[in-house]
Amino acid sequence: MNNQKKTTVFIVEDHELMRDGIKAAVTREDAFTVIGEAADGKEAIDRVPVLAPDIVIMDIGLPTVDGIEATQTLLSKCPHSRVIMLTSHREEAEVFAAFAAGAAGYCLKESASTLLKSALTSVAEGAVWIDPQIAGMVLNAFGAIGKGPRRADGEKNPLSERELDVLKLIVDGLSNKEIAVELQISSATVRTHVEHILEKLTVSGRTQAAVEAVRRRLV
Repeated sequence: MNNQKKTTVFIVEDHELMRDGIKAAVTREDAFTVIGEAADGKEAIDRVPVLAPDIVIMDIGLPTVDGIEATQTLLSKCPHSRVIMLTSHREEAEVFAAFAAGAAGYCLKESASTLLKSALTSVAEGAVWIDPQIAGMVLNAFGAIGKGPRRADGEKNPLSERELDVLKLIVDGLSNKEIAVELQISSATVRTHVEHILEKLTVSGRTQAAVEAVRRRLV
């Protein structure tokens, strides 16, 4: 018998059929269990802090309170939860607003059947996850794929070369363990680098570090 603690998931989606489909997809995975659901942003804000799930799957286009505002409010009340946006919105403004609100993942609904498990697993491990269909847009929007300066004009890069290596892999969605393997260093060393990155960028988590990295063109 597998006694490993399951990652708890809360689903926020206003369309019942879609909500049922997401629930079915999540419960098929042994590592995850759904502990609650909501049909609008206000209901989510009321219920999530009580249940304190590990992960919240959040739509953007919700009644009463939209998913971005709900994410920001939820994380202020329940900071240990992590949010994955599951939405049909792929516009740059929505994507960056979601990450600025504190989301740890962004998955398009059209990708959910094949990629939701990957998103859940990565976010559960502490990584940032971005749907491959919008990852290029995210980086291109800030001139970060080998083009332009490595940082915004007049903004100093506070990180060492090794910290930049780690930061790039955080943006790519790798967990600490995966970063350790990629860079051939220990997990403890990765944790130290991550702590220094958060301190130097004056952010409180990996998601904010990833957003700040792209904003400053550090990667």
